[in-house]
Amino acid sequence: MGVPAFFRWLTKKYPSVIIDCIESRSGTTDGGGGGVDDGVGVRQNAAALDSSQPNPNQVEFDNLYLDMNGIIHPCTHPEDKPAPKDEDEMMVAIFECIDRLFHIVRPRKVLYMAIDGVAPRAKMNQQRSRRFRASKEAGEKVETLARLRAELEEAGAYLPPEKPKESHFDSNCITPGTPFMDRLSQCLQYYIHDRLNHNPGWRNIKVILSDANVPGEGEHKIMDFIRRQRAQPDHDPNTQHVLCGADADLIMLGLATHEPNFTIIREEFKPNQPRPCDLCRQMGHNMVDCTGAAKPIAGSEYLGEDPSFGEEVKFIFVRLSVLREYLRRDLAMPNLPFPYDFERAVDDWVFMCFFVGNDFLPHLPSLEIREGAIDRLVRLYKDVVYKTGGFITDSGIVNPSRVQMIMQDLGQMEDRIFKDRQQREERFKQINKSKRRREKLESDAAPKFIPGGQFAPVALGGRQELDPVRNAKSEAYNMRVAGLQSQAADERNTNNQDAARALKAMLKSGEAPNPGCSAGPSRKRKYGNNDEEEEEEETPDEVRLYEDGFKDRYYESKFGVLPTEQSFRHKVAAEYTLGLCWVLRYYYQGCASWKWYFPYHYAPFASDFVDISGVANEFENDTVPFQPLQQLMSVFPAASRSHVPKPWGELMIDPECPIIDFYPEDFKIDLNGKKYAWQGVALLPFVDERRLKLALEPLYLSLTNEEKRRNVRGDDRLYVREGHSGFKLLRAIYDDKFETDLEIQIDGKIFQGMRGKVLHSTCNVELEGDFSSPVANLRSLSGNRVVCVRYRDLTFPADFLFPAKRLPEAKDPPNVLRPEDLIERHGGGRGRGGMRGNWKPRMGFNERRDAASLDPAGHRMLGHHVNRYGSVIKGHYITTEAIISGIVEVMMVTAGPDMMVLMEGIIEVVVTTIIMVVAGVFATSTETPGTIPTDKLVTEISIKGIITEQTIGEIEMKIINHAEVVTNNRPTEATGSFSRTILCKENVELQIKYQARWMEFKN
Repeated sequence: MGVPAFFRWLTKKYPSVIIDCIESRSGTTDGGGGGVDDGVGVRQNAAALDSSQPNPNQVEFDNLYLDMNGIIHPCTHPEDKPAPKDEDEMMVAIFECIDRLFHIVRPRKVLYMAIDGVAPRAKMNQQRSRRFRASKEAGEKVETLARLRAELEEAGAYLPPEKPKESHFDSNCITPGTPFMDRLSQCLQYYIHDRLNHNPGWRNIKVILSDANVPGEGEHKIMDFIRRQRAQPDHDPNTQHVLCGADADLIMLGLATHEPNFTIIREEFKPNQPRPCDLCRQMGHNMVDCTGAAKPIAGSEYLGEDPSFGEEVKFIFVRLSVLREYLRRDLAMPNLPFPYDFERAVDDWVFMCFFVGNDFLPHLPSLEIREGAIDRLVRLYKDVVYKTGGFITDSGIVNPSRVQMIMQDLGQMEDRIFKDRQQREERFKQINKSKRRREKLESDAAPKFIPGGQFAPVALGGRQELDPVRNAKSEAYNMRVAGLQSQAADERNTNNQDAARALKAMLKSGEAPNPGCSAGPSRKRKYGNNDEEEEEEETPDEVRLYEDGFKDRYYESKFGVLPTEQSFRHKVAAEYTLGLCWVLRYYYQGCASWKWYFPYHYAPFASDFVDISGVANEFENDTVPFQPLQQLMSVFPAASRSHVPKPWGELMIDPECPIIDFYPEDFKIDLNGKKYAWQGVALLPFVDERRLKLALEPLYLSLTNEEKRRNVRGDDRLYVREGHSGFKLLRAIYDDKFETDLEIQIDGKIFQGMRGKVLHSTCNVELEGDFSSPVANLRSLSGNRVVCVRYRDLTFPADFLFPAKRLPEAKDPPNVLRPEDLIERHGGGRGRGGMRGNWKPRMGFNERRDAASLDPAGHRMLGHHVNRYGSVIKGHYITTEAIISGIVEVMMVTAGPDMMVLMEGIIEVVVTTIIMVVAGVFATSTETPGTIPTDKLVTEISIKGIITEQTIGEIEMKIINHAEVVTNNRPTEATGSFSRTILCKENVELQIKYQARWMEFKN
């Protein structure tokens, strides 16, 4: 969902909703003593790990839903690593990503993989804008690269040779109906068969694949599935749901389900990752700032810097149950004139978030998340709701008259909002201007020319003795000449920059440069004139929202409407209100209309929402989505016509075509008060559905059989393995030779609560049959034990409303937040300073326990009483301090609320007990005399009531983290496996007595 900065705002305001995922460490299995990885080390072969073992995140999830487009895009054209060489590598990357996610979550019932299908018209306008932008930016980048390369080579700079021309991957092909998406579907079917047949963690789950031939956006197909399952009498209201995706609207969708256990898993967002220059392949600068590279030695190949920069991305959990705890506080409204319902208040909060932007409507001009728009709307809502007589929404149905009351209050604030925004922008410009001026003064303070030789400057105290001056006259002459040459070079550089700047200004204004005049200013420049040089290039703002009369200028500039046409403004506001109704219903009930879309590029002002109570919250019934190839013709630019049938693609470039105006070669991007082009509005013509279908009608006969197959509406596919309780029922469809279109109702009792209808599928592979691999270098499958059928959700009457409420037996998970977490802190954050101060990221879903730590005095005491390195046996050992530090750290984290022991005594008791246990293990050890394997050190320790089996892996990891490996009495980097590290007998037998002072120890 297009909500800029929403996730950043959410995590800053509600930091505890985020926890880090715990992944199994590479090269180990959960059943052994390998422990867990904190996510920094990434597993090399996730498919080989046993995901049937208990989840290291301390919670067992039931259903995992994958919004596949959030996986496909980063795997096919990644931004943080080299791109795959071909489609086979792309498919393998997708498989590996799914493996990793599956092993983190370890679903026990359902894996639902949803690829974006044909979207509603309201979404297609945004898709069209994205694809036209991507095509335009790609063409501009090619032209810029060629120009910059020519300029640098003409200046004598060395650049590595251009890479050989390869087939460029057009990301626009990730659209329903293209050959790429058809192949992806086939590859995923192979992948599912392989994992169900060979991976023990997959054998008891149901896998649903909804590919691009099934209409609907991926996340909304998932929501339709959840809504229909919740409506069944045997649905488990405490199902653990996990939805994977990076879009902000997944948070809204998860809240809209009102399920108590809903979690989102997504990649950790790390902005501004460095990338190598496209010209010289070096890091540290962009291509526009490139000055060339060092020429390689003759006979050697220029490689540049390794583009495989940065660590592997980590995954995080977004816990919507914790977000609900925050919202319960923020949406508290005592003494309402009607009964308070928290679930209804959450629905209203979701609705208000749509005002700041989404994929279907532009955001209101006065609302920016970075300016606290959501907080402002919540305050207005809490004030107005006492006058509305009820909540704004009900199960996805909006009450427009109540919306109007909020908009009227917001409209009274618009003038102040715009003026405050302008003041902030001016202050920001002044700060940047002062910073640039200060940096320039610092650079100008340095001498332009530094002499060398005997007159070269020397640091104070650096000259041991004074040498007599030799050839003073000649030296002075050479210095004078060198200084003049340096000054002339600086002036030439300054004049060139001035000339380029002046020429650029002329071209931008449309004036022709005068050949008889110099483009640059005079060489004599006053210091004050440098301010003009320092000013950033600004886009003219003809609306000026911060000045009186902004509404007249806005509608005249953006809509081409005269100030006298007040009725037009109300018309736009009414259409926008209808759009809000459509969006909310889309999130709570499904697509209300496949045809509706907002027919304007810009939003109205809040003060223009007048008399919207009469807006009919109704939409045309029985609308159908576009066919896949029709959508391609609606969203693709002419540059991507290779992905559509050739006769259809010709329409995009034929000047006589009746729909040629749908495919402009160039278009304007209106920054609309923003700074960057990607934030602007692409002014593309809206596609007329009637004209498009009329132009395509005579071309259907030219489609090949393969193209016709890609152009049909498909069904989801359900896969189960032999041994599943529902396998025999699905297998009977083929054994008893049921008719192809015969729908069979499945019983939730044998499908773990899942209901629906199943049909015969042509994609089914016979038992003991073979499945040829569609990906190079991957083995074909034989001895198949998986059955595949088509799957359809249960249908409901057209007027049925899915109730947006908690199910009767739903139970909230234990509260995570504490009173101090809900206290507003200075700086906009909550709890632990809004991601500041003492707040620390948490891992896994284990019970909330605040960590304690040793202060510097405690560490000094520990170092004093413990032999830091001891003696070396066989060159490797873990120090006693490492053992104690690791165990103490785990003890301080895992100490339960019932552990009421004196703070000094607990450390002494724990350490003494551990030393006794270790000594006992050592006495019976059959290992090399004088040593003890550290895997036995932990696995054979058992301290009743303090160390449980669950914390054994944590202790191992903490000991490794604190260990120092010593070779020849010198610390070296730890190498080798954990089992090869040994412990020195002398250290074990030390009588360790120390006291630790606790900084923090809470129940």
